[in-house]
Amino acid sequence: MPLNLNLKSRLAHAPDRVGTGAVDAINGPRLAGPQGSHPLHSVAVEELVRATDGPINGEISLDQPARVGDGITGTIRLAATEQVVARSAALRLVGLRLDEVARSEEHHDGDGHVTSSEHWVEVQGKLFRRRRLPGARDPDYARGRRDLGGEVRRPGPALGPPTAHLGESIIAWRWRFTGTCRTATIISWPPTCRWPAPGPAAGGRREAGRPEPSRRSVDRDAMISVTSPLPAPAGTEITVSVRWPSAPGGQKGRLELHRRTNAPNGVEGIIASVPIDPATLPAGSTEARLLVPAGSAPSFDGAGLEIDYIVRVLVDRRFRTDAAIERPVGIV
Repeated sequence: MPLNLNLKSRLAHAPDRVGTGAVDAINGPRLAGPQGSHPLHSVAVEELVRATDGPINGEISLDQPARVGDGITGTIRLAATEQVVARSAALRLVGLRLDEVARSEEHHDGDGHVTSSEHWVEVQGKLFRRRRLPGARDPDYARGRRDLGGEVRRPGPALGPPTAHLGESIIAWRWRFTGTCRTATIISWPPTCRWPAPGPAAGGRREAGRPEPSRRSVDRDAMISVTSPLPAPAGTEITVSVRWPSAPGGQKGRLELHRRTNAPNGVEGIIASVPIDPATLPAGSTEARLLVPAGSAPSFDGAGLEIDYIVRVLVDRRFRTDAAIERPVGIV
């Protein structure tokens, strides 16, 4: 009989690095875990990158928090701990996506039969944007100058997405200054940043990473209204009012908040629920509050990742299929 193993620590498969040189501050056991685990839950965005690497100390400081679509200004300061010889330097803006991925491996005997299997979760990364920003050749630096500094003035990506910790995935940006050695820093773009208006370049579509706006959702004669401000911050309550004139009778009803995502190891399902009386739905007198769990990832759409939240009204009908209506809500 095959042996199925759920490893507590899959060190043999724990990645040493993720991304393409984009993440180098954490590795090994922190980026892997047993089946059903979520190693990224305990990883902060600020932990992803070492500030400096090689015989050089330095920092890249920003004049103000970076905003999608705005120019990025700041200062680079470098100090070599020994003579550095480099003919040129380059400044790059790098976008990184990290995902938890469920993995498995089967072991076979000489006859090809499965003798055991292993299951684990590991973190994989990829760069979804790498923009090289020209750096001027510095003759003094090439001859071994030990101190170098200057201003940074660069445009930001017009459509984002912003930096976001999405629970089972992370989107992050970094400056990377490279020569013989490098200095780097994470740029934090919060989901509440200012967004550009959709124009011809955006094709009129919703900007990446931006939550759905507050709106009412109508299904035939049904209407779900969120009367509290949207997008709703995690850890707060949303107030929902329901009017459903043709609502079927049922034994009981529920108002639910669902999380949906396309992240490879993402968690989907009901994250909040309260009972309601189906008899109050036709008259439009149904009002209830749903608590958005603290720590919930923000609504997100960017770099191929989506996290959506749905308010759903359900009527439980005995011996028949449940009836339901729903609408999207934005969470930040």
